[in-house]
Amino acid sequence: MGQPVVVELGSGTGAFSRTIQERLDGRGRHIAFDVNERFTALLAERFAGLDAVTADARDVSTILAERGLGQADAIISGLPWASFRHDRQRELLDAVVDALSPQGAFTTFAYVHARRSIPARRFRRSLADRFEEVVLGRTVWANLPPALVYHCRRPQP
Repeated sequence: MGQPVVVELGSGTGAFSRTIQERLDGRGRHIAFDVNERFTALLAERFAGLDAVTADARDVSTILAERGLGQADAIISGLPWASFRHDRQRELLDAVVDALSPQGAFTTFAYVHARRSIPARRFRRSLADRFEEVVLGRTVWANLPPALVYHCRRPQP
C-alpha cells in the first residue's frame, strides 16, 4: 500500500486518532469526521497530519471527492451504533460501504453490555450483509465499559 487513505468516523476527542497517526507515520491521508465543531478544532490543533472535518459521517464519499481522493482504504468508527435507529444505522453503513475501496477494511466497536440489545443484533446482521468477512475481535476488558471490536473486510456492493 502506497499512500493509504484512512477515515475516522465519530472521532470525538481523538481516542483512536493518536494511534492512527502513529501507524500512518506521516504517510497517506487521515480524515477525521465528527459533528461537533469543538472536537474537530481540538483534533486539528493536536495532530498536524490530520484533516479534521465537521460533517455527518453519511457525507464521507462527498468529502473524499472534494479532496480529490477516491475511496478509503480503511474506515475506523467510534460511532455509537447500538444507539442509532434502524434507518440511521442503514444510512451510515451504506455510506461506509460506498466510501470503501473493494479491498477496504472497516473497524468498529460495540460495548459488551449492549451486544444482546435489538439495535446491536441488527447492526451485527447488517455488517454480515455488507461485508464478505466479519471477524469479532477479542473483548477489551480494560476499556470502560468493556468493548468488543468488529473487523470487516471487502465491502459487498
